[in-house]
This record gives sequence, C-alpha cells and structure tokens, in this order.
Amino acid sequence: MLGAILLIVAASYLLGSIPTGYLLVRIFRHEDIRSVGSGNIGATNVLRSGGKGLGAATFLLDMLKGCTAVWLGGFLGSHLLAGTPLRNAQALAALVAVLGHMFPVWLKFRGGKGVATGFGVFLVAAPLAALAAISVFFVVLALSRYVSLASILGAGSFPPFAWFLVKGERPAFYIAVQCAVALLIIVKHHQNIRRLLAGTESRFGARKKP
Repeated sequence: MLGAILLIVAASYLLGSIPTGYLLVRIFRHEDIRSVGSGNIGATNVLRSGGKGLGAATFLLDMLKGCTAVWLGGFLGSHLLAGTPLRNAQALAALVAVLGHMFPVWLKFRGGKGVATGFGVFLVAAPLAALAAISVFFVVLALSRYVSLASILGAGSFPPFAWFLVKGERPAFYIAVQCAVALLIIVKHHQNIRRLLAGTESRFGARKKP
C-alpha cells in the first residue's frame, strides 16, 4: 500500500512540476520568463510578456498536466489500492500535482501560482464544480480586469461549489484537499492581495506606463 501511495505521489509531482511556461518561452523566444514581468512562470506572465499564443499554450498545458495527474492517480489507485476510495487517490494526486507546479525541483522550487493546474486537477476530480469556479473567474475578470482577483475568487468558490455539486461518496480527505488546494492558490497570490489592497495591482489589458 505504501509503495502504491509513493508511486502516485512521485508520478503526480513529476507531472505537476513540468515548467511549461518556462519551457515554451525558452524554446520559442529564447528568453527566461523568470526575468520578465512578475517573474512568474504561469500563463498570465507569459501572456503579459507579449506571447499571446504562448500564454494560451501555457494555460492549456498546465491544465492538461493537472488532468493527467489526477487521471493517472485514480488509475493507479483503482488497481493498486484495493478498498481505498477512488476519490481519495484522485485527491492525493491533485494535491501533489499542484504542489509540484508551485514548487518544481527543476527551478529551485520556484514555480507558478497553480490556477491552471488547479483547474485541471479538479476538472477530472470534480468537473461540475471546476466549471462553475472557472465561470466565476471569467465573470470577475470581465468586471474587474484583475486576473489576480479573478483567480482568488475562482479558487475560493471551488470548495462550496464542490460541496453542492459533487454527488456520491465524499471522503473527508477528498473534501480536505479541495480546501487545501484553494487555500494554497490564494496564499500564492499574497503579493497580489497586498497590491489589490494598496490599489497598485495591474489590470489585464492595461498598457504599461512608459
């Protein structure tokens, strides 16, 4: 049993830790995204650095690695962890994949904020709740043009949506991971929260001052 858990943890971490934004910008623009804009490797910074296509690709690939990690975690759990709820195996994979994205060993544990990967993991583990949360993201973004605020409120809305929309067995660990991942994403935005409170946060699409 321990071996199966370690296998899920290792596979999920390695998938989550793939620094897609860093790799795409390095390959196609020969730049280090960490030296541009906010220094973050996520889709928003890639997009703001002038790479619209690369930004979209970063979001998509970060989402897909989260989806893959949870699918693989569920697959391994169903075959190697007899008697363990499938959703617990998926939740373990989801948590570790998001941690891998946030703290990738390849970049000295300095990764992204987990929004796209978080959406990906829950798109498999709790699809209706994930779609509801991403809808909150887009509504808040459209109204405020703050990507950070949209990310924070989207992440924060996920656990309540999951509570009402997820049917069937809901193990305690599964629920705890939903809250933990949402909290991790919010905490990762701590600098954005300070700027939002100070009124200095940049709006999406705003032109940079010369």
